Formats: sequence, structure tokens, C-alpha cells
Amino acid sequence: MAEEDPFLWLEDVTGEAALDWVRLRNAETLEEMTGSESFERFHTEIRQVLDADDRIAYIRRRGEYFYNFWQDAKNPRGLWRRTTLESYREDRPNWDVLLDVDALAEAEGENWVWQGASVLRPGYRRGLIELSRGGADATVVREFDLDQREFVEDGFRLPEAKSRVGWINENLIYVGTDFGEGSLTTSGYPRVIKEWRRGTPLAKATMVYEGKPEHVTAFGFHDSTPGFERDFVGSSPDFYRVEKYLRTQDGLVHLDVPEDAQTSVHREWLLIRTRSPWTVSERDYDAGTLLAARFDDYLAGSRELTVLFEPDARTSLLDYDWTRHHLLLTTLSDVRTELHVLTPAEGWRREPMPAGPELGIAQILDTDPDESDEYLLSTSGFTEPPTLKYGHVGGAVEVLKQSPERFDAEGMTVDQYFATSLDGTAIPYFVVRPKAAGGPTMLTGYGGFEVSRLPDYSGVLGRGWLARGGTYVLANIRGGGEYGPSWHTTAMKENRHLVYEDFAAVARDLVDRGITTREKLGTHGGSNGGLLMGVMLTRYPELFGAIVCQVPLLDMRRYHLLLAGASWMAEYGDPDDPAQWEYIGEYSPYQNVHSGRDYPPTLFMTSTRDDRVHPGHARKMVAKMREQGYGVRYHENIEGGHGAAADNEQLARKWALLFEFLWSQLKY
Repeated sequence: MAEEDPFLWLEDVTGEAALDWVRLRNAETLEEMTGSESFERFHTEIRQVLDADDRIAYIRRRGEYFYNFWQDAKNPRGLWRRTTLESYREDRPNWDVLLDVDALAEAEGENWVWQGASVLRPGYRRGLIELSRGGADATVVREFDLDQREFVEDGFRLPEAKSRVGWINENLIYVGTDFGEGSLTTSGYPRVIKEWRRGTPLAKATMVYEGKPEHVTAFGFHDSTPGFERDFVGSSPDFYRVEKYLRTQDGLVHLDVPEDAQTSVHREWLLIRTRSPWTVSERDYDAGTLLAARFDDYLAGSRELTVLFEPDARTSLLDYDWTRHHLLLTTLSDVRTELHVLTPAEGWRREPMPAGPELGIAQILDTDPDESDEYLLSTSGFTEPPTLKYGHVGGAVEVLKQSPERFDAEGMTVDQYFATSLDGTAIPYFVVRPKAAGGPTMLTGYGGFEVSRLPDYSGVLGRGWLARGGTYVLANIRGGGEYGPSWHTTAMKENRHLVYEDFAAVARDLVDRGITTREKLGTHGGSNGGLLMGVMLTRYPELFGAIVCQVPLLDMRRYHLLLAGASWMAEYGDPDDPAQWEYIGEYSPYQNVHSGRDYPPTLFMTSTRDDRVHPGHARKMVAKMREQGYGVRYHENIEGGHGAAADNEQLARKWALLFEFLWSQLKY
């Protein structure tokens, strides 16, 4: 029987007693950390980076226009706007503002935060806009007329919920939302999907699919590609498995692929990316393989598959994007991006594409799969500011925008090393060093959900850390996707300890190579990376001089009962199962923090409005550590959602607190 938790009351997110505790902790931390000249300098310089007018305004094509969402000092909540390619090429594009979120928030007396828009193809005249209060995952949905630049008075509207919506046609949408009792999964996401016709009450929407209560979420979407119109529905039994069905006049047709495979359909083609080994038609395919088949033939029973990408020990598939006639592959080779063009003719011809810097990244940001072979490409590196390029497959590549340097990188070096983990696995990590060595080192990582951490540019990191003489380290530990699905799956559930052993191995390797010392080594991470920080604090405290733990999971005994936590049991395991709790309990930070230990100084940061990872994790950990006599710091943003910041001011304060804490704690 688990011991009674004396700090359970701190899980009452907006309870007055809990918020009083939060306000008191915030006041203590802010009084200690925000009065210095260095904090003000951090804050000012970070705001300059975040609000800079010469930032690249990243765009996405929808029809004849390119769209952008922009935030700065004058528009902290942001502008949704669009322009033409011709105008975007100019130094000062002529932006057509569709929605001013600041003006909307003021007019309605709401703390609106932009969460995106789904725009109806092919005319792009109507959008379903999602807005959240304070940055939460839960949103309200409103139909918007892009020509009139106003919300549709009697249009589609949904109250606040973790909804899923998508256009079928101008008068019909898919909707999954909180329809009442039994309509949500145990993870808090839609369990049922309905068709909702314009002009009818939501209560009259027609059921088209039901997932199971224990599933993570259900979905429905329409492919409006001319000549290839299709509708799909389905649900996710867990975070990594999907049951997908094609809707036909005769009913639902199951897409017969492994549940953990990722699938997509483009015109006549079905793409299948495996997450585990798959044997079909007496042929074996490794995890991380990308396969192509003709969609109609596959549904009819054919299993004629073409291998488009096959992983090896060093190389994995990061992403793929369709243009009208080509498939663009982004691969990683020892965490270095490469681009390739595949053409579905003449046996899927494959050719290389120009990429980015050697120790940097190249990312396809947008394509036009309906009409053309254009693409938008972003390249950057730790010390190389982003460049936005525009091109057509097989044609010239044009530089559209170049970001200025945000910090002086002259003399800085970027290197990649490999640490040896406890089981002998080589773990890659990047080291960015200033010209004058000797300052503190900041190590970060993530290690979960097959998320790859890549060597990209950060003006905030450059200003707040590198330009001041700090060394930055990015660890590509297991649990991520840097070497494909197996890099992740080998570190799930009972093998979760590998994530933490990898990170500890990198920390030790930094000291062994003479790059830093324990006293000068700080570390930070958020969300699943916050759990990583909690484990470093409780299991490897001797390795670090200071730790910043952000929006973390920490109480792994109850994580599945809090907000979206149930959806992550495929990653961590079920703590209600005694056999699984045995290995979860070995590392769960909240259960493994004890008095009388030599823990490094630690700052916990979270957000009241985070409705994904419950703020109770950080609250309870801090309360327990304070009771045990540790002088731990805590700051909780009352807004911010899972990102812990709703606008640039809040984001600047969050980063300034992090830098101020690490610089003040690490001995150098």
C-alpha cells in the first residue's frame, strides 16, 4: 500500500491554498533572483532577440498567399497575417493582417493565446481558429472568414475543450470534443468523432466513429486532393499505435498495417514507416524503414512494397514531405541532416539535395503538394543564423531571408563527441565552446517519445550563455529518435534506466575530457526532460553543480492520474501494475528524494495553466524538499501552458531566471 501523500493538496491547480503557496514561493524566488543588474541585462537582451524586427517571419503557403503568425513587443499576443511571394521577397513585405489577437483579447476581456488555424481547401476563404486561455492545450474553436477578416456570426463554434476539428467541405466538419459524459478518453482527449453540419446544433452532430475509453484519442480527417478525395477515421490505443480506417459508402475499411507503423496517403500512394520489425509476403523490414505502395492496390490485397529508405547503424529517417511530383526525405547520419529527392517514376529515382552546414540542420518547412514542386528550406547551426530558402525540385534555390547574428560567434567552435554509456553504447553529443574557455558548462537533453534534438541556432542561448563565455552541450541520448525508432524503443518502460545512464555518461565524459568540472557543470530540461532532471537530481547529484527542472513529471506514482498522463503509459509503464511500478519506482524522483543528501542547488519552474503536465509534480517536489531542509527555488508562471510562457515577455522572464540561476550557482 502506498504511503499517504502529505502534499496531495498541491494538486488542486487553482485551489486558494495551493495558489497561496505558489505566490509565496514565487515571491521568495523573484526577490532573490530578479533584483540584480545581471538579471535585468539577461531579460533585456532576451527580449531584444525575441522581439527583433529583423527576425525571419516564417511562412506557409495556403493557395495564392503565404501565411505567418507574428509576435513582438507591440503585438505580444500576435498577428495572423498573409502576403504574396513577390511582396515577401521585399525587405519590408506588405502584410495583410487577418486577426489581431491582442485587439481581440482586449475587446473580449480574455487572455487569448493563438493555437493555430485549419483553413478550408481549395478556396482558403474559411478557417477554424483555435484560441486558448493563457496558453493551455484546451481551446475554443471559432469559424473565421478570411475575406471579411471577421468571425462568422453563426458559424461553427466550440467551447473550451481539448477538441479535434477539421474541414470536410464548407458546410460540414469533423469534430471531436467534450460532448458530455463518456465522450472523452481517460487521457482527456476526444473518444468519439462526429460530422457536424452547418446550421444545426452540435447535439445533432452525426456519430461516425467511436474509440475505446482507454484509448488516447480518436480522430477524423478529410483529404480534399482533387481526384483523390478520401476520409479517414480511427483512434490511438496508446501513444504509438494507431487504428486507421478509410470511410466508404459500404462502411469502414481497416488499413491493414502494423498498429505502430506511421502511414500517410498522397494521391495514389500509400507510405508506411515501420516502428518495429515487420514481415510481410515473406520479406523482412527493419524498424525505421519507409515503404511505398499504390493505395488502391494495397486495400485490394496487394502487398507489392517498394523500399524508399532503409536505416543502418548510423542513419535514420527524420521526416518526409510531398511536393506535387516528388517526395523529399530528410535523414540523419550521426545527427547530421541530409536531404534527398525521390521521384515515383522509373523505379523511384533518388537524388541528393543541397543541405545545410556540416554540424547543423536543414529542414523542409513547407511544400505545395497540390499544385507545384516548390519547397521552403531552413538551414542553421549552433553558430550559424537561420537562412530561409525557396526553390523548386530540380531548379535553382533562392535565399528569401537571412537572419542577422544575435551574438558574436567569432572564435567559437562546434564539435561532436561520443560518450560510452554503462552498457557500452556510444552516445553522441555536441559541444559549443566560446573563444575563451573556462566558463561554466550547460548540458541539456530530452530522451523520450522519439523526439530528436538537433544542432540548431538559438539567439537566446547565444546571448544568455555562449556570448558570456559559457559552454553549451546537447546530448542525443536514447529515448529520442536520432537513430530511428529503435533508439527510442530500446529505452521504454523497463529499460527507461538507459536514458538516465546515457545522460550521466555524457556528464562524466565532459569532465574526463577536461571540457568542464562538476562544480562548473549545470543542466536543464523540460517536460520529459524535466523528469530527466529530477532523476539526475536524485540519482546522480554528484555529477552537477546546479540543475534547472522545467514543467516536469516527477511523481511517477500518480502521473497517469493527472491531466494527460494516462496517454504516456506506453512510454513509462503503468504504476498501478506492481511489476511495472517496481522499475518505475526505482527512478521516480518524488519517491526517491530524501533528507541528508548532497543535492546540487535546483530551480523548479512550471505553469499553472499547463494542462498537459500537471503543475502538482513540481509543487509537491519542492514542498517535500523544503520539508527535508533543502533551500530549493521555485517559480510558477500563472499563465503559459506547457511551454510555461504565453508571450515574449513571459518567455524572456523564464529564460532570464534560468540564466541568472545557473550563472550565480556554478563556480568559475
